[in-house]
Amino acid sequence: MNQSVEQLRIRLACAFRWAARLNLHESIANHFSVAVSGDGREFLINPYGKHFSQIRAGDLLLVNADDPASLDRPDAPDITAWALHSALHRNQPHARCILHTHSKYATALACLADSRLPPIEQNCMRFFERVVIDEGFDGMGLGDEAERVSRLLGNKPILLMGNHGVLVAAPTIAQAFDDLYYFERACETYITALSTGRELRIASDEIARKTCRQWLEYPGFADKHFNALMGILDEEEPEYRQMNPLATAYTANL
Repeated sequence: MNQSVEQLRIRLACAFRWAARLNLHESIANHFSVAVSGDGREFLINPYGKHFSQIRAGDLLLVNADDPASLDRPDAPDITAWALHSALHRNQPHARCILHTHSKYATALACLADSRLPPIEQNCMRFFERVVIDEGFDGMGLGDEAERVSRLLGNKPILLMGNHGVLVAAPTIAQAFDDLYYFERACETYITALSTGRELRIASDEIARKTCRQWLEYPGFADKHFNALMGILDEEEPEYRQMNPLATAYTANL
């Protein structure tokens, strides 16, 4: 079911706030976006300098992937955010929601010479053969680097960006956030297991594929997870839903 731009604003604001609550963010860096046009070229993204914990639905900026004038506005997005997400929304239109963070354990995995995530438990198995590892880091995500990174994703939900962080792409905000949460949990388990120095118990490829398939077929999991998160914010931080006049006017004109 298609969601209105207002609903997308509210849900993305929820994702920002929960990323802060779960310590998946990094200062005023990192960025989330969601496409609002059919071709993905118009999308919502966070303004530069706004902390994830304070994002409201009306704070999110509507920008166009083909219009560099988006960077000229006084509340412009971060330059790397606009470059990377513009390239991704242009080149991967199926990736409606894109979440990029430098979360602790995923970034630790991205720093290892071997950044593969072995199937040592069922959260790790959820991402078996579903992660692209970028081994060509060439500086911040600007210009040619943003274009290069944007073409790596393909049909996988996770891009582990070597020497950098993690990027999650999904058709919905709920699915993207659920993947981000569980990928970070899987990385935490793996890094913790490595820290013991003891031999890992690694499942067979057959069992890993079976478990991954079971995850993908689990009924309504991401939506139920995200709706629960929204319910908590509705009680504890209801201001995350606040719109501003410009955002409301845009929504009304769709």
